[in-house]
Amino acid sequence: MSTQQHVPGSLGGVELLDGLPEEEIHALERRCTWRRFKNNEQILDRNNDTRDVFFVVEGQVQIVNYSASGREIAYATVRQGGYFGELAAIDGNSRSASAVALGNCMLALVAPNAFMEYVANHPGVAHQVMQRLARIIRTCDERIMDLSTLGAVQRVYLELLRLAEEDPVTPGSWVIYPMPTQSNIAARASTTRETVARVIGQLAQEEIVKKKGKSLYIWDRESLSARAERMAAPENLAR
Repeated sequence: MSTQQHVPGSLGGVELLDGLPEEEIHALERRCTWRRFKNNEQILDRNNDTRDVFFVVEGQVQIVNYSASGREIAYATVRQGGYFGELAAIDGNSRSASAVALGNCMLALVAPNAFMEYVANHPGVAHQVMQRLARIIRTCDERIMDLSTLGAVQRVYLELLRLAEEDPVTPGSWVIYPMPTQSNIAARASTTRETVARVIGQLAQEEIVKKKGKSLYIWDRESLSARAERMAAPENLAR
């Protein structure tokens, strides 16, 4: 169960508040409720009727939903310095998804009226919120297209490409660090853990990727991209 922290923390690392005067950030900190959550602890449920906005001060949070069969579908990972829950604060409706802690984390909860007050009084904050909402719409459009046109194997390829970043140590190489669990990747790609294990195993055999410690190195990104772009074949349609 989450624990409430009565001593205010710092919102200094929250990207949405970049550029605001320190005294205004401190004033918002005093209006927050501070809570810690443990790994895999549910932060909020889709059926929750609260409207608070959550700032991720420490750790990271997975935004998820569940299909009628109970399969977890991962929407996004909100990292330290990010925020979530703004949709309910803006339109007053119920939550659109659930949230689960990825590792131990600390969150600052701000009431919807306080959040909307900051949005209304700071054009820069309002612009960032609009940009985030636009990214959410674009991401949803991409996911709908993926589910409509790609098989499960190709969706795993795409998810690996999305997660990969250029390796700062080896020029021309790409790496996923820390590597999410196979279940987490499966939730992102809307498939099963077994499919993810099979895909990564096959890619490793063909020396396209290599798992080392908490990292997954992508040695041949062009080949992986080419596979992801192919039209779905019948053998790849299994969920």
